[in-house]
Amino acid sequence: MSNDRGLFIDGRWRPRSEGGSMAVTDPATGKAIGEVPVASAADTLEAIAAAERGLKVWRATPSWTRADTLHRVADVMHDAAERAARQITLESGKPLAQARREWSLSIDQFRWYAEEARRLYGRIVESRSPGGRIEVLHEPVGVVAAFTAWNFPAVLIARKLAPALAAGCSVVARPSKEVPGVAIEIFECLRAAGLPDGVANLVLGPTETTYGPLMESPAVRKVSLTGSTAVGQQMIRDAAATLKRVSMELGGNAPTIVFEDADVERTLDLCVATKFANAGQVCVTADRFYVHESLRDRFVQGLAERARALRLGHGLDEATQMGPLINERRRGAVEAIVADALARGAKAVAGGRRPRMLDGALQGGFFFEPTVLADVPDDALALAEENFGPIAAITTFTAAPEVYARANASSYGLSAFVFTRSAGRIREAVSAIEVGMVGVNSFALAAAEAPFGGIKASGMGREGGCEGLLDYCNVKMAQITL
Repeated sequence: MSNDRGLFIDGRWRPRSEGGSMAVTDPATGKAIGEVPVASAADTLEAIAAAERGLKVWRATPSWTRADTLHRVADVMHDAAERAARQITLESGKPLAQARREWSLSIDQFRWYAEEARRLYGRIVESRSPGGRIEVLHEPVGVVAAFTAWNFPAVLIARKLAPALAAGCSVVARPSKEVPGVAIEIFECLRAAGLPDGVANLVLGPTETTYGPLMESPAVRKVSLTGSTAVGQQMIRDAAATLKRVSMELGGNAPTIVFEDADVERTLDLCVATKFANAGQVCVTADRFYVHESLRDRFVQGLAERARALRLGHGLDEATQMGPLINERRRGAVEAIVADALARGAKAVAGGRRPRMLDGALQGGFFFEPTVLADVPDDALALAEENFGPIAAITTFTAAPEVYARANASSYGLSAFVFTRSAGRIREAVSAIEVGMVGVNSFALAAAEAPFGGIKASGMGREGGCEGLLDYCNVKMAQITL
């Protein structure tokens, strides 16, 4: 990272302007690893103007040509994989193996939407008028503003860029300030692949110089957000002034229901691998564990043993299984959630504190032990709110109707997970739980070919699948009489 890159406007990297620069920190050490330039309001307005010019070119580009370009982007990303994975680890703290997988999933987005660009079909409807027909067409919505969070710095950007570009839109992206280097890697791949000038633009910087101009501009016709529910609510209010279309993936508080007939050992292996990936900083990850009362002791003991065995460390160490939280503010929030649960009668059977034994170089990092809490009451923060950290909060249930009601009591509706061997119970649970995505005997929800998103306070719209492409399209109807 350097001041030579950070603002990508109209097909070129722009050095630092009057917007200044910002430092980037490695959360595993708490030390700065570089700095990047930030945009002034004038820079953001230039990026919007460039996107307007790029839109005219890109929307007129045949879909097959757009598809070829996206495939080239994926090829360039493939060649940059190891360098990019290291950047993901340095900025987000996640272990290198997880970073490599994230970059691979990001490549998948460009591959999938390259092919979807060729399949952006309309339809013909029989007209009531003699000799007439009705044509239904899909056209690009226009200039898109894309805002992304820090927990998946590559795939969150790819989920917005790839479908927007496949649909013929131009984009101005503004990633989280914690992970700018990963966005820079992706935009360098776009440049190297030959994306026309102005079609994709990158601005970094504070809310007032980036978010403000993008939300106020009438040229921006759609905004896409991955972030918190509070930010999403504010964005909806801000988008109303210019009637921008909005799509957003917001917070989650996923229930995981383990029925009495589940394969317990397999379930435990999947739970520990998923819950503590990225130090629990995953919107769709399991937060609330509802375990049938007959399995309580076996499940609690098994999850605690597996959690205690996880190795903490710097993500660049191949032996590391869990890295740090993103910053001290996040670690403080996790500590408060654990303290609240213990005050309400829960038991910490694993973790629950900052690690006492760490390599000296990591003492400044934002680490917290993998934590398993048992007998957590429903009103504890660990169950009632998204914990967004390495906390597995366990409670028990007796009967299916009861657990469905408790699972649905949350204002969130992003994801849920069910473990059972009963085909009838599977169909019942999928129907009963109020979320956008359900994993059954699996935590695998994120794939380029499948729609990803939630309901209620977890957002609106979908990323992934053919549904993700249509979120970047306007529908036009033409009644034609010959």
